[in-house]
Amino acid sequence: MITINNIEEMKKYYDEKTNTYIFDDDVEFNIDIEVRSDIYARDINARDINARDINACNIKAWNIDALGIDAHDIDARDIYARDINAYDIDAWNIDYFAYCIAYYSFKCKSVNGYRKNSIHKCLDKEIEYVKEDK
Repeated sequence: MITINNIEEMKKYYDEKTNTYIFDDDVEFNIDIEVRSDIYARDINARDINARDINACNIKAWNIDALGIDAHDIDARDIYARDINAYDIDAWNIDYFAYCIAYYSFKCKSVNGYRKNSIHKCLDKEIEYVKEDK
């Protein structure tokens, strides 16, 4: 497990040629992250993520703001993304640009596409809409 407590600790994982932070292990961020590059990691555990593209097996976060997300599992409060492609999605509120696709399961409080013909879908099950906590 890699633990990042400040931006200086992240620098050694940056690949300038690909403009990507590469973590070859699970990573836990104890800081808010805002990078103008891609993030590639196995598992991500963070509060707020603001990145161009995220490619990870598992993402656990409070807020995600990204152009593209390609993940195995996403467990988050709020997601703001251009495109989302995941095996499982479990989130509070999802706002996306063009498409939001889950293969196996899709659970959320709300999901909203910005484009007129945007698409959100779960391929194997119906989307499960969770009501607000009382």
